[in-house]
Amino acid sequence: MTRTPRLAPLLLQPPPFHGRVPALGQVLSAWDRIVPHPAGADAPRHPACLALRDNCVGGRFWTADPDALPTGNGLTLVCAPVDPVAAAVLWHAALREGDAARLALVLPDRTRPSRFRRLAQEVRRCGGQIVTGDTDPHALLDRAAGLRTAEISVLPALGLLRGLPAWRHDPGGTATSEDPARALALLLSGTRYDDPFSGAPMTAGAAIALLADWRRVMLANRGIAVCAGMSLWKRRRIAELFATADVRVAPPFRRHAAAAVRAARGANGTPGAIAAWSTRMPAGLAERAAASGVPVHRVEDGFIRSLGLGSDLLPPASVIVDGSGIYFDPSGPSDLETLLQTHPFDDALRRRARLLIDRLVQSGISKYAAGGQAPVLAAPAGRRVVLVPGQVGGDLSVRLGGGPIQDNLRLLQEVRAARPDAFIAYRPHPDVDAGHRPGAIPDAVALRFADRICRGGAMAPLINAVDEVHTLTSLAGFEALLRGRVVATYGQPFYAGWGLTIDRSRFSRRNRSICVEELAAGTLLLYPRYVDPRTRLPCGPEVLIDRLADASLWRPTLLMRLRRLQGRARRRLHAAGSGSGDGGTIEGVADA
Repeated sequence: MTRTPRLAPLLLQPPPFHGRVPALGQVLSAWDRIVPHPAGADAPRHPACLALRDNCVGGRFWTADPDALPTGNGLTLVCAPVDPVAAAVLWHAALREGDAARLALVLPDRTRPSRFRRLAQEVRRCGGQIVTGDTDPHALLDRAAGLRTAEISVLPALGLLRGLPAWRHDPGGTATSEDPARALALLLSGTRYDDPFSGAPMTAGAAIALLADWRRVMLANRGIAVCAGMSLWKRRRIAELFATADVRVAPPFRRHAAAAVRAARGANGTPGAIAAWSTRMPAGLAERAAASGVPVHRVEDGFIRSLGLGSDLLPPASVIVDGSGIYFDPSGPSDLETLLQTHPFDDALRRRARLLIDRLVQSGISKYAAGGQAPVLAAPAGRRVVLVPGQVGGDLSVRLGGGPIQDNLRLLQEVRAARPDAFIAYRPHPDVDAGHRPGAIPDAVALRFADRICRGGAMAPLINAVDEVHTLTSLAGFEALLRGRVVATYGQPFYAGWGLTIDRSRFSRRNRSICVEELAAGTLLLYPRYVDPRTRLPCGPEVLIDRLADASLWRPTLLMRLRRLQGRARRRLHAAGSGSGDGGTIEGVADA
């Protein structure tokens, strides 16, 4: 009876973030039937191989366990098959080829070590080492000089792609040298890859890039030991944003500073970080954490957040996590400021940022919305149109970054003084206009300085309809830069001071000139965390932009509908005494 050849191994495997991650690909052929890649002996220098090595992805790369790694370098890794008898044959064959002290028996993935107890005792008696299969393959390969195996599995295939020699032993112990060009062909053409977000085919390079992004997020999340200051209604989403492959439950949530610090210190005394919502940090948390040597990372909404208001209790699909400060506090450096000041932006990153900018602009994406109709401003011909976005009264970004200007009325007065002949459109902040947050200006007062009040609707089409945006610290200034508008800043927002804006303030630390693509790369690609609301997997902003077109993912819950009713009641109370303006006009848009 002819034995059917076994399929070659799947090299690019996804981390089990929540146990239901689809496979990234399907192997199409058995190892011996794969035609070697034309690169031949140069296969390990192929860009795909270099990307695998540099990003340390491929195999079960998320299973790093320093205690399980063998000691020393220049080792020969003996990749045991699942059958203990065959594993013993392979070990004895490897012993005939080299010193036991330079051998490390690597047990198969997800097998019980007890099945190999007798062999393990023999290995240790003769001076060899034992490694469990659930170990980061790249950490093993960093220590290896070669591999011996009974069949081509993930570890020897990854070793071949690194240029390490690998020998396959038949049941009698005879060794045959394997071809790295065959491993490259398996990676590039011997596997069909599927995008986990769309189901569409993707290249091996795209799959490697996705795994590299997941690894970056996973390693960052591993440093988070506990969350604090997170509202109940957003905790499930926060757990998804902080997911790791090695912890099946989210970091615990704590309400009080003492409990958060205790949880962060853990049982072994090695502290992890506390991720705390920056505007809801428990009283005394910063002081207690500093006294205990526990780092605090501040969390805030990302810059592409969702299709709706946070004050409507719609959970964010993006957050930023800052370990050195927070982007809206210019009193000290933040992780974002350091990124923009020092990161070596390369051409590939700038190209990706330019494509992202184009998608944002074409789709009309802003922090809380997508699409929308262009407003009718009816500005007289020949007058420059200036947009002044309002902000939440007492908002931290205003208190910390606004300088001498701390309210919307004062900002309107300053803009009118700076642009006396301009047509000024004032846009109240959506949370303020929804009745959830303070900072409202009576319409009659606002229209003494503005020509029109633009109420409701999406921000992106409004920015497209103006020539300039004058702002304190609003994110609308950043969105205007992406759309090629003139931006003047009256405070110290994160996007000012880089040579892209007209600034009223001076910036002592920001002394680098960057282009808008580099600003977007740092702000939208490198700084935030994103999660796909459909698959619940970490994703890039490009995936989230696609999801914003699916209204079914953003349907309001009962709690959100009650919140909106509460906001409308507050607006009616406020509007009862506001009156109408002198000479200006008010543009009203129905609630979304």
